[in-house]
Amino acid sequence: MDPTVWQYQFRVIMLGDSTVGKSSLLKRYTENQYLDSINETVGVDFYVHFLEMEPGVRVKLQFWDTAGQERFRSVTRSYYRNSVGALLVFDLTNQASFDHIRECHAEVCERVQPYKVLFVLVGHKCDMDAHKERAVSREEAEKLALLLGVPYVEASAKTGQNVKAAFELLARGVYLGLMNGEVELQEGWDGVKCAAPLTLQAHNTSPGQPVSARKSKKCCD
Repeated sequence: MDPTVWQYQFRVIMLGDSTVGKSSLLKRYTENQYLDSINETVGVDFYVHFLEMEPGVRVKLQFWDTAGQERFRSVTRSYYRNSVGALLVFDLTNQASFDHIRECHAEVCERVQPYKVLFVLVGHKCDMDAHKERAVSREEAEKLALLLGVPYVEASAKTGQNVKAAFELLARGVYLGLMNGEVELQEGWDGVKCAAPLTLQAHNTSPGQPVSARKSKKCCD
């Protein structure tokens, strides 16, 4: 299959304070590169990655990397509505970045109505020495994730640990939601786009696990 051919496009937004490492995570996932120094995002940057969900079904992931600075907040807010997925990123060594997550999550949920956005909470920089530099415990982060009803992953762009897992957990969650009707293709909304008619199977299981067909769903119905 041509790697540029896709059946679905998912738009995913990266959210979190400035310097938590959103751009570093994206660069590691999309290009498998890590830079010790990376320019702060101004406004919004775009990244693209293709992911095969199952044989013959390829998804184009379009990432919107938003600036974390308050002065760009009005710009980034305009991108909430056309997103189907969001990574809520905080720095495990920065308590304030973690404290802001709940407010960010609430703001997105309010502004995307009536559409659906799926989230993954990401604790970044887990490569740091846990005893000397870590400010947010795993237990504290997991408690917040449970409160928000979202999965939690600790990752490091520097080492690559769990970076792929974090992004693909979200992407496969969106795909599963599309297959079971939790996420719907809707006119005038760009969170999910369909490239061409394609009959797919809807699954009644968790992303990435062996599945049994429950019902069929046609792209672009």
